[in-house]
Amino acid sequence: MDEKITITGGSMDRREIGNYVEHIHSEYPNRKIKSLQIEPDGDYVNLTYELEPVPFERIRRITGYLVGTMDRWNNAKKAEERDRVKHSVPGI
Repeated sequence: MDEKITITGGSMDRREIGNYVEHIHSEYPNRKIKSLQIEPDGDYVNLTYELEPVPFERIRRITGYLVGTMDRWNNAKKAEERDRVKHSVPGI
């Protein structure tokens, strides 16, 4: 497990900890757990966790097309983007 796991107010076996980790992964598939705090409270357990941030890829709308990066564009398309009139909103 790469996660930082902390247990406060009691103890727990590895299998039970693994079940809580699996539960979080089932709720947030394809996300990594950055930290997990498990706090047993009688018949209940309080889980406090932080997930790793999701990488963000900028998407632009250029001449009617949605594009991510411009690294696969040919020279003509790059020139078209470079020559565009860029508009801005005052005060932002």
